[in-house]
Amino acid sequence: MKIAVGNDHAGLPLMKTLKEYLRARGHELVDHGTDSEDSVDYPDYAHEVAASVSSGKADLGLLVCGTGIGMSIAANRHPGVRAALCADGYMARMARMHNFANVLCMGARVLGPGVAMEILDVFLHTPFEGGRHERRVEKLEPKP
Repeated sequence: MKIAVGNDHAGLPLMKTLKEYLRARGHELVDHGTDSEDSVDYPDYAHEVAASVSSGKADLGLLVCGTGIGMSIAANRHPGVRAALCADGYMARMARMHNFANVLCMGARVLGPGVAMEILDVFLHTPFEGGRHERRVEKLEPKP
């Protein structure tokens, strides 16, 4: 699977761990994150990842900042992007099953690496349930 990843300075340490985790499982990464702990603006990285997902250049996206909140707000401004801020495996499972989320957002100042890897694994392996959820997901897109 091709996954677009992005992080700001606060998300850098956790993202390093998550990228190793993803590569070890054979995923191709499109890296839009900073590789420095110097302060940067999280929307810049969220927009790059969201654009990759929105355009189909990546299958899914992963964003990590301090809390994950800002990244999720920025990413959700892109057509076709359904970014979900997840703090546990249940949220990740429901985001995929019911909301067909395609960008996972997490907070490096909120989660430890073990929990973050668990959330990521659930997100990657949970299919969309479809059915009644399909019409709801369709309503998430703005109408022209």
